[in-house]
Amino acid sequence: MAYAKEPAYEHGSIARTGVLLVNLGTPEAATPKAVRRYLKEFLSDPRVVEIPRLLWWLILNGIILNTRPRKSAEKYASIWTGEGSPLRVLTDKQAVLLRGYLGDRIKSPHSVAWAMRYGSPSVKSVMNELRAAGCDQILVFPLYPQYAASTTASVYDAVFAATGEMRNVPAIRLIKHFHDHPAYISALATRVSQYWMDNGKPDKLVLSFHGVPRSSLNKGDPYHCECHKTARLLTQELGVSEDMVMTTFQSRFGRAEWLKPYTIDAMKQLGKAKTGRIDVFCPGFVSDCLETLEEIAIENKGVFLKAGGQSFHHNPCLNDRHEWIQAMARIVADNLHGWASSDYDRGKAEREAQLSASRAKQLGAAN
Repeated sequence: MAYAKEPAYEHGSIARTGVLLVNLGTPEAATPKAVRRYLKEFLSDPRVVEIPRLLWWLILNGIILNTRPRKSAEKYASIWTGEGSPLRVLTDKQAVLLRGYLGDRIKSPHSVAWAMRYGSPSVKSVMNELRAAGCDQILVFPLYPQYAASTTASVYDAVFAATGEMRNVPAIRLIKHFHDHPAYISALATRVSQYWMDNGKPDKLVLSFHGVPRSSLNKGDPYHCECHKTARLLTQELGVSEDMVMTTFQSRFGRAEWLKPYTIDAMKQLGKAKTGRIDVFCPGFVSDCLETLEEIAIENKGVFLKAGGQSFHHNPCLNDRHEWIQAMARIVADNLHGWASSDYDRGKAEREAQLSASRAKQLGAAN
């Protein structure tokens, strides 16, 4: 195998620690062409669709990619901003804010970057950028609170595919999940509580998580359990009764059974029951995106009101709020143990690096 060319290296250089945030991805534009390109990459991942490859190839290329892009592009257009995709904009802001937050607390050299599992910037390209910046160890932070093979594990696949082309592979740490991390639960509760302070409390709080096929639970995927644990811990943190909270699953795709209850069905039931006001909050998404801004705030709202409900509120995701950036920093710090330091001595590190370079040259190193 021919490995990729190694980035420039000098003996005696000071190694850095990289933190790589990874989110799902987004089309480059709200157009059928861009959406088709994005969907082809996303839906071609065997982690995402677990049916026989040949059969799925025929369905994907013969039907889905010829019909779905135009409809999806219209939905993306309804939430697109002047800056572009909300998911891309928010992920970039999270990285910038986290970089500043960690810079005040970690003195040893480090870099914070972000990538998308599908679309750009790719995991491979950003990992190469981190290595070129001198990162000899990288913490990969998938922005999925609850682990699922179709999301978190797919990020792992992309990371290992990238390292498979490297000769000098950096040390890698992977954050598996943070569904029950105290800082994450606290950030969720603060987000909901502050929204209620501004808008009053609802009659029902619906916690809507992204759905996955029911078969994944039968095969051992912990996603379903982790979603319910997040919901339970958030309910306790908010100090509300369990009867006030309903946990549902959205974004069903295809004809197979997915995790239930479906959010769309819950909207119909709550509407028919003449529920006065419901708030829908999506703890499984750390950034607002198509699934929250269009599917929840537009489509599900319409279903609830049409069925007889009176008032619908979409409670925004954590996005770039201070409590979430603070929680991200805590999660990162917990996973950087031994890799980063708050009492880093730059002068000492530079002296040791110079000594290392001198020894390397004595042994015949060119650089």
